[in-house]
Amino acid sequence: MKLLLDTHVLLWWLSETPFDQIATHAISDSKNEVYVSAVTAWEVSIKVAKGNLRINGELSEGIAESGFEILPIRWSHAVQAGGLAPHHRDPFDRLLIAQAQVEDLTLITRDREIRRYEVSLLAA
Repeated sequence: MKLLLDTHVLLWWLSETPFDQIATHAISDSKNEVYVSAVTAWEVSIKVAKGNLRINGELSEGIAESGFEILPIRWSHAVQAGGLAPHHRDPFDRLLIAQAQVEDLTLITRDREIRRYEVSLLAA
């Protein structure tokens, strides 16, 4: 299975905050490919700069140590995100949805609004 982590799921994983056991098992299963979007770096950087989030250590180091792959933002992702129905107003989440759709990934999230889109999901 190919998985894409929503930003909050990545932060929970790196801080060892407990969340859904099925999602945790899927992420830790070495048979699965786990991706973190470049949009997550953008979202976290903005929240840190505004003082809304504190990160201990370097996010990229935690991602590498966890064995996750970085998913770059591609033109096709941006076009797909722009064409999504306006169910969700958060541009970061819209881009994650688009990436999951284009790349055929299962998005791991706790965000209920994302369920309104045609995208493979795993609850966190």
